[in-house]
Amino acid sequence: MRGENMGNGFISKEHIVLIVTATILGTVSRLLTLKEDYRQYPSYPNGYLIHLLTGFVAAALGAVSIPALMTKNFVAVTFLTVAIQQFRDVRKMERDSLKDLENTEFTYRGDAYIDGISKTFEARNYFALIVAFVAGLAVQLVNNDKVWINVVSGAVAGIIVHFILKRFSKGKTVGDIATVKEGRIEIKGSELFVDGIYVTNQLGTENAQKIFKNEGIAVVIHPNEPHYRITLDNFGQRQAILFETTRALGVKRYHFTRKDFENGTVVITLVPIIPELNKFIETVKNTPLLESAKKSHAVMSTNMIGKE
Repeated sequence: MRGENMGNGFISKEHIVLIVTATILGTVSRLLTLKEDYRQYPSYPNGYLIHLLTGFVAAALGAVSIPALMTKNFVAVTFLTVAIQQFRDVRKMERDSLKDLENTEFTYRGDAYIDGISKTFEARNYFALIVAFVAGLAVQLVNNDKVWINVVSGAVAGIIVHFILKRFSKGKTVGDIATVKEGRIEIKGSELFVDGIYVTNQLGTENAQKIFKNEGIAVVIHPNEPHYRITLDNFGQRQAILFETTRALGVKRYHFTRKDFENGTVVITLVPIIPELNKFIETVKNTPLLESAKKSHAVMSTNMIGKE
């Protein structure tokens, strides 16, 4: 850029425009992804503040890397490695925080769900860094005499990269691989059945049987394809579904999950504080598929063909 000499101890106007534009765009990118994770936060708005601040730091690092490269200040660029370590610490912090809260929830999230959440938090900081870097690069490449043209160019580039990254990182949910519908509850003595599937024999008292009969609700999850059973049968995935439903509806007394070994059907049933069946079904559908539980049927088939 013109007028750029940071060797005299001053930052040029062009560099200030570049850094501010890129930092704002990177921070906004992190802000836009925060709302998608509110169910997974241990607390908010404090959780928002922590992650928005780390997103701002990531964006600032991505923004200043362009002027550092242009002025051949390669030592400054090495601070990116320090930033990556800090983002890993963010993942560790979230993992430890969520594990500490396990005993305070209606039911456990489970280690697999916690691992996925913490990795998501780390990855979102890279969103901010990459968006800021690309926005700064666009400002530098356009390098127009009119400041607003540089700013608009950086904004357009940053927005495009944000949506590309968002689309690339978007995971699937239970509703993408399975059909979720209401289950019919039956109580036979102390045993609980949902759509004929045995769930538990822990309803040994008349009071327990009465509560579940009058207030219990259940959903049955049918995999759309046989190979989706691999994901739904995973204990961590079923635990994540149970956690999200109990978090959304609350639990008055009981909550159970059971799978049918014959056809891969999964049952989720509970006595909720808020008896809203539609909300129950939607919560199950919107539960994310865990990375540790997902398997690519197409890749597995390809690998098998290659061995023949």
